[in-house]
Amino acid sequence: MFGLTFEKLILIAVIAAFIIGPTKLPLYATKLGQFVQQLRGYTQTAKDRVKQEMGPEFDDVEWKKLDPRQYDPRRIIRDALLEDSTPEAIKTASTKSPVAESAEPAARPE
Repeated sequence: MFGLTFEKLILIAVIAAFIIGPTKLPLYATKLGQFVQQLRGYTQTAKDRVKQEMGPEFDDVEWKKLDPRQYDPRRIIRDALLEDSTPEAIKTASTKSPVAESAEPAARPE
């Protein structure tokens, strides 16, 4: 949230209370409350409009699957490189991690 912590918000509120003064503070607090209510109304209207435009299939979409934070670039590249391989090779490659491979001791030639 733009680097604003709860303590900073309280400090801003205290400074605003001193600047505005005790006579106008209730008026500005009321205006702030009305603005927040209006903003909530706008967002709800936007949500409703999006749902109406997208139709009933909008509710069936699994949004967790579309979250970009879940994608691992290493897995995507590995799957793309092993795409023409057999399914068994893909399964074994996806279960072995590069860290585990490097931790295994190398075979010594005798």
